Amino acid sequence: MLILSIDTSAIASAALITGDGETLQAFATEDTRTHAEVLAPGIQEILTTADVTAADIDALVVGVGPGPFTGLRSGIATARSLAFAWNKPLHGVMSLDAIAVEAALDAWRLGIDEFIVATDARRKEVYWARYRSTGGTPELLDGPHVAAPADVPELPAYGKGAGIYPDQLHAVADFSGTQPTAEALGRTAVVKLTRGLPLLETTPLYLRESDAKVPGPRKRAL
Repeated sequence: MLILSIDTSAIASAALITGDGETLQAFATEDTRTHAEVLAPGIQEILTTADVTAADIDALVVGVGPGPFTGLRSGIATARSLAFAWNKPLHGVMSLDAIAVEAALDAWRLGIDEFIVATDARRKEVYWARYRSTGGTPELLDGPHVAAPADVPELPAYGKGAGIYPDQLHAVADFSGTQPTAEALGRTAVVKLTRGLPLLETTPLYLRESDAKVPGPRKRAL
């Protein structure tokens, strides 16, 4: 099995993941505002470097958010276009799960039962979800939501959203800068696919309206 994984819920990233959960090639940028410009060249680069063609890929996976409207739309649109052009199956995964997989293992090691994953939602808010660590495996209990940091449950919090608001969220230091990536997302999808577990559709989880506003009608001059 070979999966092309894409996520643009925060940074823009893509990865080629094998059925064993190994990464052949991965691309990621720390810029959170140029997804459309960098994603396609990044995907082409990892395909070329790994000497992989569309015929070698068995399926595509894309992060469905939550995330800002424009960035999230770029990744989902790209994944849908490639899946259509290559005639490959396409699956969705909630982007917060990409952090939750590693967070659950860390929580299990620390004896933490429940935890939060939080990413930056801008507007002084975070996207968050609540999980339980069962033997180091994440179980989604609640979410995703978008809220002010003060309204998030008081539990150990993983992800960059927690790192931005350390006074309001109980940020786990080693994960305070962690963003969802296609590499982690792809490994999450591989585990579920090999176990026969269902994945999501590719409907985006925006959780709120776009920041862009449609201009209203011009006012008439007096």
